[in-house]
Amino acid sequence: MNLEQARYFMVEQQIRPWDVLDPKILDLLMETPRHKFVPKNYENLAYTDIELPISETSKMMAPKVEAKLLQALAIQPNEKVLEIGTGSGFVTALMAQLAKEVTTIEISTEIQKQAMQRLAAFDNINFKTGDASQNWDDNQYYDAILLTGSVDSLPESFKEKLSLGGRLAVVLGDAPAMIAKLITRVSDNEWSEEALFETELERLVNATPKAKFTF
Repeated sequence: MNLEQARYFMVEQQIRPWDVLDPKILDLLMETPRHKFVPKNYENLAYTDIELPISETSKMMAPKVEAKLLQALAIQPNEKVLEIGTGSGFVTALMAQLAKEVTTIEISTEIQKQAMQRLAAFDNINFKTGDASQNWDDNQYYDAILLTGSVDSLPESFKEKLSLGGRLAVVLGDAPAMIAKLITRVSDNEWSEEALFETELERLVNATPKAKFTF
């Protein structure tokens, strides 16, 4: 299989039609070999429009979802980014090329170890291991935050970690009615919300669903 050609088709047939038109994002996707971030037995599927398993409990987002969320975050070269869920490390690699610094949190030590090996060439990534499903209490503010798994509702703690003007991208809700949102901090006590697109995304590990009423 010609993986270079598959990457080109991914960008032209999946990413662009989903209104991802930022040349910076498109160039990154063309230049970053996604097949190096998937398990070897899935290499030929690295550029297909599906979520790929990276463990028994975790999946990579579909390429167009990754691209759409990154375009919405509009990460700048002087910014600090927080990623909740390192996963394969592919999105981490993309953000590390856009930002000044990326702090990425992964609950699985084995998944984190594999990601660190794939990302060894980067010197602006801080790797942390732990459960960040409700918060990551490091007393830091970030210009951009990305949750790579869905949550039923967003913990307020993540909104509080945004710097003024900071953006947070997250997929909210229950399947099949999930929606990606961009949340921007507009003042010390105010945040704006923008609905981006409808999708379905694997739940963030340990994200707590809302209690459901029974009758």
